[in-house]
Amino acid sequence: MHVPSKTVQFDRRLVMHRGGFLETPTVAYETWGVLNEQRDNAVIIFTGLSPSAHAASSPENPSAGWWEDMIGSGLPLDTDRFFVICINSLGSCYGSTGPASIDPATGKLYRLTFPTLSLEDVAEAGFEVARQLGIEKMHTTIGCSMGGMSALALCVKHPELGGRLLSISSATRALPFSIAIRSLQREVIVKDPKWLGGNYDLADPPVVGQRLARKLGMMTYRSPREWEQRFGRERISLEMHSDEKFFGDFAVESYLESHANRFTGQFDANCYLYLSHASDLFDFAEHGGSLKAGFSRLALESAMVIGVETDLLFPIRQQRELAEGLSARVPDVELVELDCIKGHDSFLVEMDTFRPVISRYFESD
Repeated sequence: MHVPSKTVQFDRRLVMHRGGFLETPTVAYETWGVLNEQRDNAVIIFTGLSPSAHAASSPENPSAGWWEDMIGSGLPLDTDRFFVICINSLGSCYGSTGPASIDPATGKLYRLTFPTLSLEDVAEAGFEVARQLGIEKMHTTIGCSMGGMSALALCVKHPELGGRLLSISSATRALPFSIAIRSLQREVIVKDPKWLGGNYDLADPPVVGQRLARKLGMMTYRSPREWEQRFGRERISLEMHSDEKFFGDFAVESYLESHANRFTGQFDANCYLYLSHASDLFDFAEHGGSLKAGFSRLALESAMVIGVETDLLFPIRQQRELAEGLSARVPDVELVELDCIKGHDSFLVEMDTFRPVISRYFESD
């Protein structure tokens, strides 16, 4: 399991957004670059559902990160200019307190005794990292996918941080289609006989449910257009086993199987359930009673909203809606619509398209 290079611990009880509390939870994060004397060059990144805080390599951890081509000297998030912080979401299993952590009150894993998780709680964990680092003003808050909603939550809960917002393939709330997919993903995990009401053996987790959930996810992370070009109806020649009579003929099936196997065992099942549910629960309109009221509480200098035309989970119309809402309050808002073929995952894999856009935003300050 990934070991984070840095952690902070709350010096107080964290009261959760939807009830319950965590007693002095821990938040994992990684940093690149140097915080300047004015402490005004900090860029904070909130991730999607499953990544760790390891967004790029560093002396502490030289392995490649999930946004390796975006963070570093001379790259869009230029570490010669900025102090870049990536937060591991509260509720995750990569160093931050979550269902797979020990509850100090019982000495046992939280499992399903963990309080209902909201992205507002994820945002508050990010704020705590900034506070303990002595950062009172943020240069830019960045959120990708689920992280974009966490970033919005931070900006509305702590408008005093000010700064800029970069939202990538995200939205003010999940659409019914996205909720339906994630609901089915959670159901296949909890219906796995090995889930055992969340009390599964860590050495023998609900692998079948996790694999199926990951396959469903991959079907929405990439685009049908990409798969038509990449796989078509290409077949694979495998010696079929008796339990594989009805699937396994096509290259696209092999692709899904490979990704599912790679993911399984890396991410705790209960953590996945909590973060997935938090993504569905988030609604920016809760901050004031309407989207308009939520946007009115922001105190940002500028914002860029980037969307991808082939994104199934957070379609381009949601990016337009977000940019329009921001424009009513934020003086400088730019919407960028990219014609990337790789769907929702484009911000992770189409760096040649995203780098120039993000570079331009940071050069404009």
